[in-house]
Parts: sequence; C-alpha cells; structure tokens
Amino acid sequence: MTVYFFLLVLKKQAQDAIAEEATRAGQFYINHRWLGGTLTNWDTIQGRIKRLKEIKAMAEDGTFDVLPKKEVALLNKQRERLERFLGGIEDMPRIPDVLFIVDPRKERIAVKEAQKLNIPIVAMVDTNSDPDEIDVIIPSNDDAIRAVRLITSSMADAVIEGKQGEDQAIDEASFEKEEAKSEEK
Repeated sequence: MTVYFFLLVLKKQAQDAIAEEATRAGQFYINHRWLGGTLTNWDTIQGRIKRLKEIKAMAEDGTFDVLPKKEVALLNKQRERLERFLGGIEDMPRIPDVLFIVDPRKERIAVKEAQKLNIPIVAMVDTNSDPDEIDVIIPSNDDAIRAVRLITSSMADAVIEGKQGEDQAIDEASFEKEEAKSEEK
C-alpha cells in the first residue's frame, strides 16, 4: 500500500523548499493557495486536473498552432493558473493518507477538511497555533525558512526511507513467489 504524503505550505519564503523536498520524495504538494474542497470535493478537483492535462496535451500535439492567438493566450493563462494551484497534485490518484502542514493556523480550511475525512495531520506548530486539532505535533517556528527547510527535509528523508523498505518487501515477496514456482516444476 502506497502512502501519499501530502505537503502543504503557503508561506512565500518556503514554497520552493516544499516543492523541492516533495518532488525529491516523490510526494504531492500544494505550495500556493489552498482551494476549498480540495479533499472533500475531490471529484471536482479531479475535473480541473483533467482540464489541465487537456490543455497541456493541446500544447504538445500542435493544436495551439491552429488556434487564434487570443484563444491560445487564454488557454495559456488558464494552464498557468491551474498549474499554480493544482500542479503539485496533478498525478495524485486519490486523497492522501497523511497531511503535512507547515502553518496550521493559516491553513484552517485544510485542517478542517482533513479532520472531516479522518486524515491524520502532521504539522509544524508555532506558539500561535492550536495544537488540539493536530494529530502529530512538531513544535517549531513555522515562520523561519531554515526551520521549515530542516523539517521538510527530514520528512522527505523519512518518506524515502519508508519507500525503500516497501520496495525491499515487494522484492522479497516476488522472490519467494518465483522460488515457490521453481520448486513446483
């Protein structure tokens, strides 16, 4: 079972760090504005992601060359907007198993959606946040870019390490199946 660890941050100074670490760990992220209903209205979000993929396909297959300039400009503007808000979750097949939030005070909507869906929340909690809403609390300064980088890097390392263990378990299981097949022959 693959765990989709979902990273979320809106802090301007930490957006690049989150994108880098999430990509390194092969996880999904939102590093711009949280769209209300991202988790609770997943079907609608999937529709917008589908539209993003359609526009990208149009750009790649040469459809943009045939369309008028104005329409191409509007489609590019729509693509940029969709990529900004949904680019980090474009290939996410389902809602995540765990949510990692850098500033739960600022991301109230994300916290409420995760609570509604019983998704565990791991968060960097500052002194100005309410820790009662968070499942796993990481006491830290969520305003300091170095603290955000350090903790997200550690989270990404943990995810990568966990994936390696999962890959080894799959390799061992497939080895045992092939060994059993060879013994039957």
